[in-house]
Amino acid sequence: MKTNKLYFGAAYYDEYMPYERMDTDMQMMREAGMNVIRIAESTWSTWEPENGRFDFSHLVHMLDCAKKYGISVIVGTPTYAIPSWMVKEYPDILSVTHSGPCIYGHRQNMDITHPAYRFHCERIIRKMMEVAAPYENVIGFQIDNETKPYDTCSERAQKLFVSYLKEKFPDIGEFNHEFGLDYWSNRVDDWENFPDIRGTINQSLDAEYRKFQRKLVTDFHKWQAGILREYMREGQFITHNFDYEWRNFSFGIQPEVNQFDAAECMDVAGCDIYHHSEDELTGAEIAFGGAVAYALKKDNYLVLETEAQGSFGWLPYQGQLRLQAYSHIACGANSVMYWHWHSIHNAIESYWKGVLSHNLKENATYREAKIIGQEFARIGGHIRNLRKQCDVAVMVSNDSLVGFEEFPVDDTLNYNDILRWIYDSFYRMNIECSLVNDREENLLEYKVLVVPALYSADEETIGRLRNYVEHGGHLIMTYRSLFADRQLKIYPDDQPHGMTDVIGATYDQFTCPKNVHLCGDGFSEEKSLVSHWMELLIPGEGSAWATYSHPFWKEYAAVVHHAFGKGTATYIGCHMDEDSLGNVLKKVLELAGVSGKNTVFPVIIKEGFNEYEKKVRFYFNYSPDEVEFVYEGADGKELLSEKLVEKGTKQLLKPWDLMIVEADC
Repeated sequence: MKTNKLYFGAAYYDEYMPYERMDTDMQMMREAGMNVIRIAESTWSTWEPENGRFDFSHLVHMLDCAKKYGISVIVGTPTYAIPSWMVKEYPDILSVTHSGPCIYGHRQNMDITHPAYRFHCERIIRKMMEVAAPYENVIGFQIDNETKPYDTCSERAQKLFVSYLKEKFPDIGEFNHEFGLDYWSNRVDDWENFPDIRGTINQSLDAEYRKFQRKLVTDFHKWQAGILREYMREGQFITHNFDYEWRNFSFGIQPEVNQFDAAECMDVAGCDIYHHSEDELTGAEIAFGGAVAYALKKDNYLVLETEAQGSFGWLPYQGQLRLQAYSHIACGANSVMYWHWHSIHNAIESYWKGVLSHNLKENATYREAKIIGQEFARIGGHIRNLRKQCDVAVMVSNDSLVGFEEFPVDDTLNYNDILRWIYDSFYRMNIECSLVNDREENLLEYKVLVVPALYSADEETIGRLRNYVEHGGHLIMTYRSLFADRQLKIYPDDQPHGMTDVIGATYDQFTCPKNVHLCGDGFSEEKSLVSHWMELLIPGEGSAWATYSHPFWKEYAAVVHHAFGKGTATYIGCHMDEDSLGNVLKKVLELAGVSGKNTVFPVIIKEGFNEYEKKVRFYFNYSPDEVEFVYEGADGKELLSEKLVEKGTKQLLKPWDLMIVEADC
């Protein structure tokens, strides 16, 4: 979605404040150049303190005050944290999970299929929209908050699952065959006798239930969006704050939501990206999260949450808050919004600090935010609505992610680890990547397509990959790909299924490597370590780019490359160290004519085209040291300093600093 300005702001919760100070806060925001707040997504119990009694005074106060200070507002539907009276009236509204029934207290603990929950959701949303939608400064609405299925396994949800299966498999015999339910006498020959899903030992069936749970989230978003559109004024938008696999920071694609499907009902994708700061700040989480968010609509997105001071140990060094803000914009974001404005004085997130600390006064973080706000106001027209154009795409798959969880390699390597292994290698080389889902049709717009660990794939997906190579694309595929179909049923032929002629090799055995290294052109036997998983590739017409350095595995290939049709395919049959992976990727990039960068991490380069069809190049220094690099772009103007920059000149970046060059090409 295109915007007429860069949005800069924070989440704001009047309901949480220890005393009335809204005018003070809004004045401070305006002085910092902040122009948007995000409100209301977690305040149902304040708005409806008892069943049917509504009080929107806090909402009205925030909307009126924001209007007074010229601040735009994104209003969230308050449906992700239910009031206690609702549980009292409907005890079974709490989700029943694989671990048993939830207990009230935590957020996101309800069964989103419960009819009473849906009834009360719709009522509070409609009441809220009657109040909020007419305000001119309300620019959009956020559906719920980081929505998940919350592992609902209630009797109701499981009945819905059986209906879902009956529609997908009208022939119950076909269902039993596809899921291999003859194993251990798990056949279901009458839908009425369908067993409790929580007891299944069949990974295919368990994975299908998780797919069904992801669909519940998609349907929930569509349902809420339909209600919102009945009230929205022209120009208002619908978004959602999608999050990522959580490892105490944002890491990989979200296992519990198919975000590509869930985003279809929205006007603009939104995201919550959290990451380490201080010495651990690399920008990789910002780049990966941004690539996911941009991919959802193939358009600019909104950063609805990111940290200011953040979690304990994340307090940014001087310059890092600014570096982070521009890092989001360089990935195609049209906003930077902090969670949250004020540090909270009660409850579980008291030490997740906002822009202001608990004393609610100016501090170093606020003063750096003022610099960002002033610069956004000055140069925002040159860096908003950036059009991203990448030669390399990386394919992602929810089904394969679940396949890895159902059949893990080991405790330290899952699907997202492999995905980030690939993505981060390109990131360090300054090769920007688009992300595509495994149903993407337009693959040939990319010179290089990387398919990491596509464990689960149907014939249509495999056909698109074959077509991509036949028509001139350069495919890189990693180990454990095309192993099983969409039901995680392992293909009963040579691996990788349907692609052995394309990669020019096959395998039927694999093992856990012990003291195995790689040998071949560009690989150092001393340093090229193989870990976690290795396939014993048998080359046919393909060339072995690497073999295993091991007395018993040396006859097998580790990496195979093959020309097929007008393109090429490269298959990586093992998990290798970062340098060895980089060696393989660089070879394919060169074959595909993708220009590499002479500058590598800690200097990170991001590019895009602005509304003037000028090329904008961002240079970020993710290190505590001054760094020098050679500017390789066309002659242009550095937007922050307004100085001219010539091609081939040496440039110096201070620690945690950046420069932005606008040029004709």
